[in-house]
Amino acid sequence: MEKITLNSPFDMHIHLRDGDMLKLVAPLSSHTFCGGIIMPNLVPPLDTKEAVVAYKNRILEAIGSDDFTPFMTLFFKPYTKEFLEDVKDEISAIKLYPAGITTNSEGGVSVIDTEALAPTLNAMAELNIPLCVHGETNGFVMDREKEFMSVYEALAVAFPKLKIIMEHITTKEAVELVQKYDNLYATITLQHLFITLDDVAGGMLKPHLFCKPIAKRPEDKEALLNIALSGHSKIMFGSDSAPHPKHKKEACGCAAGVFTSPIALQVLVELFETHGKLENLEKFVSQNAIDIYKLTPSSKAITLVKKDFVVPEAYEGFGEVVVPMYAGETIKWSLEK
Repeated sequence: MEKITLNSPFDMHIHLRDGDMLKLVAPLSSHTFCGGIIMPNLVPPLDTKEAVVAYKNRILEAIGSDDFTPFMTLFFKPYTKEFLEDVKDEISAIKLYPAGITTNSEGGVSVIDTEALAPTLNAMAELNIPLCVHGETNGFVMDREKEFMSVYEALAVAFPKLKIIMEHITTKEAVELVQKYDNLYATITLQHLFITLDDVAGGMLKPHLFCKPIAKRPEDKEALLNIALSGHSKIMFGSDSAPHPKHKKEACGCAAGVFTSPIALQVLVELFETHGKLENLEKFVSQNAIDIYKLTPSSKAITLVKKDFVVPEAYEGFGEVVVPMYAGETIKWSLEK
């Protein structure tokens, strides 16, 4: 195949940051996607209706005339049902972070106790507000997601009417669990379909591949790849594209995050074509998200052509410099001009 058109591609987990970084990176997502679930871990986090609306307006200003809908999220904390009823029309989900487990998550939940969280989670279930979860403990880094499976299971059992999104899953255990409970769903990133920890630190350290959750073992990558390629109805693409300034990535104390937004669709087409599964790509990047989140499809269509594209060494603007995944390398598909 020399050309493919994807209808209504969504990115169901994305970081757009704020300020000058927002101005640089938001158009790189809005150009190729028709919408995305926007993460709330700003400083300060998005935990009021006013903050959500103001941030959405800044995003819309940054993307200009692009056909792109920012689906906003709240940073999880105990909320009353009255508050959730008031904010419901402005959000698509609420994101729960274990405290201190990733970027700007210090205000997250210290102990995930189903009884303590019940008032908020029951209200969310009643109002059909999904719960997105960064699923890691603060144990040994390679075991953090695996250790969190019991928490997901407890949440799924305690709140069967609550739609729970297991964000950026990275392990075979997560792939198995998402299929076990009707109310569990998951997103998978671009990088976790391609890399293991060996790619990050097996030779010279590659800071631009360092992210959280950290890339895992070959068998984990294989499990992720198999379920994504299958078009499984509970699995969505969520890039977790997480831009950091170049000087914060190429530094002691390297910031966690891989920037993939500008190349995500091109690389996914190559991946699905290589495995003979192009017929399932639109399920992964569009239809499953529409069904899970009950979205209204956009008329936006993105056409890609089989033509070599050299990934820029960096994206620059507004005083910011961000290095993408595969910087300087050649990929086999390009966006049609």
